[in-house]
Parts: sequence; structure tokens; C-alpha cells
Amino acid sequence: MALDQLLNEIESYIEDPNLDLVKKGYYLAKEAHQGQMRVSGEPFLSHPLRVAQILAELELDVVSITAALLHDVVEDTEITADEIEEEFGAEIRLLVNGVTKLNKIDFKTREEHQAASLRKMFLAMAEDIRVVLIKLADRLHNMRTLNYLSEEKRKRKANETLEIYAPLAHRLGMSRLKWELEDLSFRYLEPDKYHELANKLAKNRAEREAYIEDVIDTLEGKLEDVDIQGKIYGRPKHLYSINQKIINKNKSFDEIYDLTALRVIVDSVKECYQVLGILHEIWNPMPGRIKDYIAMPKSNMYQSLHTTVIGPKGEPLEIQIRTWEMHRTAEYGIAAHWRYKDGNPEDDDFEKKISWLRQLLEWQHDLKDAREFMENLKIELFEDEVFVFTPKGDVMPLPKGATPVDFAYHIHTDVGHTCVGAKVNGKMIPLEYRLDNGDIIEILTSSDSGPSRDWLNFVQTSRAKSKIKKWFKVQRKDEAIARGKEKLEKKLNKENFTLKEEEKRQKLGEIVKKSGVANIEGLYAGIGDNKFSVSSIIDKLRPQDKRKKVSPSPQQELNKLKRKQKARDNSDNKGVKVKGMEGLLVRIAKCCNPVPGDEIIGYITRGRGVSVHRTDCHNLEKLKNNEPERIIDVKWHVDQKATYDVELEIEALDKRSLLQELTAVISEAGININSVNARTTKEKLAYIKLLIEISSLDHMQDLINKLEAIDGVLNVQRANPS
Repeated sequence: MALDQLLNEIESYIEDPNLDLVKKGYYLAKEAHQGQMRVSGEPFLSHPLRVAQILAELELDVVSITAALLHDVVEDTEITADEIEEEFGAEIRLLVNGVTKLNKIDFKTREEHQAASLRKMFLAMAEDIRVVLIKLADRLHNMRTLNYLSEEKRKRKANETLEIYAPLAHRLGMSRLKWELEDLSFRYLEPDKYHELANKLAKNRAEREAYIEDVIDTLEGKLEDVDIQGKIYGRPKHLYSINQKIINKNKSFDEIYDLTALRVIVDSVKECYQVLGILHEIWNPMPGRIKDYIAMPKSNMYQSLHTTVIGPKGEPLEIQIRTWEMHRTAEYGIAAHWRYKDGNPEDDDFEKKISWLRQLLEWQHDLKDAREFMENLKIELFEDEVFVFTPKGDVMPLPKGATPVDFAYHIHTDVGHTCVGAKVNGKMIPLEYRLDNGDIIEILTSSDSGPSRDWLNFVQTSRAKSKIKKWFKVQRKDEAIARGKEKLEKKLNKENFTLKEEEKRQKLGEIVKKSGVANIEGLYAGIGDNKFSVSSIIDKLRPQDKRKKVSPSPQQELNKLKRKQKARDNSDNKGVKVKGMEGLLVRIAKCCNPVPGDEIIGYITRGRGVSVHRTDCHNLEKLKNNEPERIIDVKWHVDQKATYDVELEIEALDKRSLLQELTAVISEAGININSVNARTTKEKLAYIKLLIEISSLDHMQDLINKLEAIDGVLNVQRANPS
């Protein structure tokens, strides 16, 4: 029986485990999934049971295994998270909830859904790393049974696994899972190439195995001479890694010699270095191919000595040397250091070992767009590393290509913000210098300094990029608040309009409530960015009976008639229906330019039909307060051929080809540009406003994502309604 097999596995590595908890989880899952079947035709219960078995093979605790048995019940049955907590406690609820996808929320795109579910998982990981261990086991079993899905779904799942889950397993040091996830993904993404490589490997396997046996016999004899007990075995390269080597080094299969590597496992660190010396006595080492990951472990806890020698046949032979404890960590990663197996931390440096995860969680909060989040996540998970030193001799791993600015932000946000220069190995170097293994870095700071926008052109880490962007966002807001406050004071003085400070703040507070901003500072920022008219704010500060009433001029009346006729001619194409009325003149309000997907409401004008506004339009607030009886419900009834005006605001580093690159992207998207307004500043910044025609919010967001991908573009956003 599968349950008995699971229980026996747990008892093999945990003394006196709480098997009643596991049984309770199993029987609840069995009842909840009763009647549900997998695409393969197996009972659904076979999946959570196999996920639990994978975790048992990783020697996880009974809480993790119980959560694995229950991991699909909230997502796929009527059982709620509250019921899980009531039956099993808050700890198991957290684990189950952390791997439950967000299926009850409507997302515009699959990418948004994926990003939101991953964010949720990472937040749960911050509280308990076992969340991701369950998720990886879940993904591994799904990949093992992927052949039952359609080709489109197979490719989508395999691609997601290769981009997210295999790198995540690597960052957690779980090489056993990483290799299997990569090979399974490769099998379904490029089946012809996968099977071709598999067949080629099978043809000369016997010859390779005989060669490795000869090498092992030679090395074993040498180790016996110095009384070193160890295990030596051949490690065949995985198909995906072979394929990557063929691609990256532009070689054919016949030119790849190191299809099998050698691994030596000994009892102590001292013996690791002894073995390295013996190897180099027997065979000549290849220059530049010796790596000491014992002295400088990778950020995923990996430790080994690596060397490549010219073997007996004159071909390169890769060899890894490690202790048994290092081997366990290399295979199982974070699971090998799991601190709750016996209730006590197994490793005092546990938190330090997953510091990269804390940093990832920190910067992901600043990324609102799903596509940007996914792209940055992939960069963080895929990074190769360099090892550099602080002036005190501490080792710090950074992504390959990192600069002194990345190093500064890695130390602390304030160090990054105040960085003015850097020394590498005692010499001054430019801040865009690419760090190399062994560099000793000293950061020079000044409290009067701040980040430069040019840094965004060369920093490598998501942490540095997000911190720099956030700093400038805060600076822009502070500057806008100061400008707005100054403009309001100047206008008040010019009109000899005096208010006591307390009275002014009270009245401004009332305006804030009706303006859709968070506070008075937000109102000042709106004035500073010309989103609010100073005159209209002052008019609202006056007593009701003294407010200006402006009558339209004859020319304005004439313009109204012209607009009315134009609106009548185009009203059938605007895709808006007025509740309970047919054939009523409808026009899109120019103050906020709503598009399909926006929440909208209508206002019955005097003689011009119904004007349609976004519900967050500042003008609408005034209309609601003054003439609530003219507000009417409207809804979108979209014509796919209709287009709508939208204004985008772009902030970018000023460069010669900027406008050309922006317009090329817009043109490629098949979007018309109605107007362009651009200005530059002494700080070499460009501010551009584009009035474009789009068909929907999704259409607009897709364009924004493409524009933000242009080198030097700092921010793209839809203009706020005026």
C-alpha cells in the first residue's frame, strides 16, 4: 500500500515520528479528492501522495509531508484554509496556502496570474522555506507525468519549469531536483534533439564507462598508498547540460569530450586538498580550471573543489572533490539543512544561507507590473556568480557582471545612495567597472551625494535597480510637492487671498477628500505636476457664495455646437451604452480619456448628451458634488474596431535616438500617434507626453511594457485624469 510505503520511508530517517499526523492528512485528502481523476486516468490522490514521497526521499519533517498530502485540497476541493487550520494548525495552513495558486481572482493575462501566484509563494517562503520545497516536489511529479497533457500545455509547463523552477532549485542548492527538472523540460521542449542526444550517448556508453573505470582504478591505488578512504565514481553529464555546452561553445556532439565527470567523496576537508594534490601529480591540470568552492562556497551553499585535468587518453576530465556532508548539501541543498527535523536549528547560519531570498522579497515589493516582475525574477534565479572581498576580508558573492555600485547596494541601501567612488585592489576605478573573482572592493561615500540616473545603464542586480528607481521616484514627488506649494502660495498672494494656516489646512483637507488623492501633500504634488489647476483649488478655498461663476463666451458656445455635431457623427463608434436609454448622444470626456477596461460613469450635460468619465476623474468629483442628479450609469459595449485617445507620460535618459526608438515601438504595435510633447532638463532627462489611439487597457499595458524595455527608459505611465 502506498501509504505504508510512505510511513516506512519516514521511519527510516526520523526517530519516533508523529505518523498519526501523516495518516490524518492522508485520509482527509483521500476523502476530499474522492471521485477526482488526473488526466492520466489515475485517482487524483496519487499526485499528493507522490509529492509527499518525494519529500520523504529528501528526508523532510512530518509537518512538510502532511502539508504535501493536503497541498491541493484548498485549490481543488470545497475544503477551506480555515478548516485546514482548525484540523491541523496554523503551521500546516501556512504551508498549504503558500503553494495554492490564486485561481479565484480574475487576471487579464496568464503572465499576471503566474506573477501573482509566485509573489504569494515567495511571501510564504519568507515565513517558512518549506513552502518552496513542497512546490518543487509538486512540480517535479507534474513534470514526470507531463506526457498526458496536450502538446501546447506540455510546452508551456516545460518552459515555465526551465525558466523558474529549475533555477529556483539551483539557488536552493538542490541539484538532484534541478537536473531532473531540466532534462524533463528539455525532453518536451525539443523532443527530437533530446532523443538524438540520448541515442548518441547510448552508442558509446560502454567505451566511456570502461575509460572511467580505468581512471578510478588508478586513483584508488594512489589514495590507498596515503591511507585515504573515499568513494570514487563516474558522474554522467545530463542531457540538458550537454546540449547547453554544444550551444554555448558552438561545438558538435563529437567535439564534446567531457561527457562523463569524476566525483571523489572523502571524510574531511584536509583530505579534499590532499586528493587535489594527488590528482595533479598523476595528470596535468588545465590552467584556469581549478576552482575552490570550499574556501568560497556558492550562495546556494554548494562546496567542492573542481579541477580539470588532461586524462590518460589526452582528453579533458572534470573532477569534483568533496566531503560527505558537502555531498549531502550539494544533492539536497536547503533540505539538507532543514532546522525543524528535531525541533532545533541544524545550522546557525541558516538565515545567512537564504539571504538572497530575503533580498529578492525586498525588491519584488517595488515591482508593480507582472512582466517586469517575471523578467527580474528570471535574472535573479539564473545569475552566475563572482566572489569578491570586502576590505575586512569577508567574501561576498555577486552576479557575474556586477559593478561597485551593485556591491554598495548589496552592503546597504544607504551605502549605495551615497556612493561617490570605488577602489578595487587599492586602485581607483570607474563605477561601471565589472568585478572579477578575488577583487577587493572599497566603497567611497559622501553624505551630500545621491544616485545618478546613469547608474541604471550599467548596474546588474535587481536590488540596485529598484533602489535607484525608488530614490528618484521619492525625489520627484518631493520636488513636485515643493513646486505645488510654491505655486499655490504665489497665486494666493497675487489675489490678496489670506487664510489662517489652520483654516487653510482644514479646507485643503476637504478638497483632498473630493480629489482622489491620499493627503494634502498629494494635492500639492498634483498642483506641481499640473494635474490640478491652481485657480480651481483657490476657487474651492473661497466661501460658496464668493466662488467665481464664468459664463461661456459666444465663441465657446459655437465650439460647443461644433463638438456636438462631431460627437453625434462619431457616437456610434464609442462603444458605450447608457442604462435604460437608446440613441442618446454619447461622447468620451477629454479630461480623463477612458478606454475599455476602465470603470466609467456618465454625466448628462446641458445640450451635449452624456459625457463619459473614468470613475477616478477629478472633474467627475466636482460634478457629483454640485449636480448629483445628472450622474447616470453607463457601460462598455465595445466595438473591436473602435480606438480611444490615451496620453502616456514617459521619463527617460536623454539620448539622440530616444524619440526614434519610442516611435518605432509604437509603430510596430500598429498604434497611431496623435501628438508628441517633449522637453529635456539640465540633468539630461527627457520628459515626453504622447497622445495615442488604443483599443483597450490590455492594448495600452502591452505597449507600456514594450516602451519600458527600451534602454534608458525609466518610467512609462498613463497620464492621471485632470
